[in-house]
Amino acid sequence: MKNKEFVQEQPPINIGANISVKSFQIIEQELKNYPKSKDFDDEQIEVISRLIHTSTCFEQVLNNIFFTKDAIARIKNLLLNKAKIIVDVNMIKVGLSQFYLDTYDNEVICYINEPFTFEEAKKNKTTRSYAAVVEAIKKHKDQPMILACGNAPTFIYAAINTLLDEDVDLKNVAFLLFPVGFVNVIESKDYGKRFCEAFDIPAVIMQGRFGSSTMTVATLHATYKLIKDYDTTKKYNGK
Repeated sequence: MKNKEFVQEQPPINIGANISVKSFQIIEQELKNYPKSKDFDDEQIEVISRLIHTSTCFEQVLNNIFFTKDAIARIKNLLLNKAKIIVDVNMIKVGLSQFYLDTYDNEVICYINEPFTFEEAKKNKTTRSYAAVVEAIKKHKDQPMILACGNAPTFIYAAINTLLDEDVDLKNVAFLLFPVGFVNVIESKDYGKRFCEAFDIPAVIMQGRFGSSTMTVATLHATYKLIKDYDTTKKYNGK
């Protein structure tokens, strides 16, 4: 069907890699308009840029993102030490790059849809997210782990309480906390922040109501890229 008044067009940039490069060039340029960006170091800006890339939200990311001391360096070390990535929803699991997971031997754990999760949640009158992370931590408590939450605030309460109840070595634990919504969200992130500060646990937290599973994925991808870029530079320099 033709309409003489409508002219078909093609994308101005039509190659995926070029679109990505252009996007980050725009983000880098526009970040200069935000004085808040000067509060962060280069690695934190790498994470922030990825979060802006996935959300287009400059002010919300800059004003709400929180990093504990040396969080990125310590999370990189956990990934390099084959940490399990325990997540609250399969959306994070599906979104993570299989290339990175295979390269650094990181298994993603999500028990949200397992039959035992339904049974435990019903028996204990909790959410499935709560029941799932309890089981995941119990099963993998002797291994390095990154607890990554993008949707369900009850995951945070369950993770913290189980880590303490099971006497897990907290030197092998990190948190990425990005749940989004209205119920339990602000409170759970505050609980997570207080816990990580009290026990010196590396964490990246999107404070307030803002967040998402895609932002959790973006944070992990940014961290993986920092590892990959360092490894590439190291090999290039012959070190």
